[in-house]
Amino acid sequence: MRGILIVVSGFSGAGKGTVIKRLMEKYEGRYALSVSATTRNPREGEIEGREYFFRTEEEFEEMIARGELIEYAKYVSHYYGTPKAYVEQNLEAGKDVILEIEIQGALNVKKAFPDTPLLFIAPPSAQELRNRLIGRGSEKISVVKARLKRAAEESEYMPEYDYLVINDIVEDCVDEVHKIICMEHNKCFRNKELVSKIQGELKEMKNRLIDD
Repeated sequence: MRGILIVVSGFSGAGKGTVIKRLMEKYEGRYALSVSATTRNPREGEIEGREYFFRTEEEFEEMIARGELIEYAKYVSHYYGTPKAYVEQNLEAGKDVILEIEIQGALNVKKAFPDTPLLFIAPPSAQELRNRLIGRGSEKISVVKARLKRAAEESEYMPEYDYLVINDIVEDCVDEVHKIICMEHNKCFRNKELVSKIQGELKEMKNRLIDD
């Protein structure tokens, strides 16, 4: 069975990265995490094809021109985008592909592929989001304030998403995300062959009953 593409977004500090990592561990072999292409330079420890596909600006713009990206956007003078080939390869292998991207990219994917479910991961409250950001202990209060301001702006787009998943307890959130994806597989439009088969069998049965 062909896999499906799932887009996951969320506020900085909501824990979406932790949830996705745990999902990949718990259901090993079931999911693939999409790797984005970018024009920014690799950071220490980052490996080509694992964190990102690193491309020059010219190479990236050629990818755009050839229609090789599902979506792309430019942040702080660098391009980021999702290569079609990588996603298609995993979908054809029967894996569900998780695409963790910002809201702008998520909405672009939805326009291009309306059947793609969009999941938004959020903390149980704004206060909890603030607590988590401060609890990191790695950022200045000015950065925390900037992230909270951005979260307030991003929250305006939450109604555009198909599912809201609250990340209070990580393991519960992981199970909920998995359950949603399983439900997506059960939608009738994703099972046209099986629906047609059952319809045909019932039609034959109905005709036999009439003849009897």
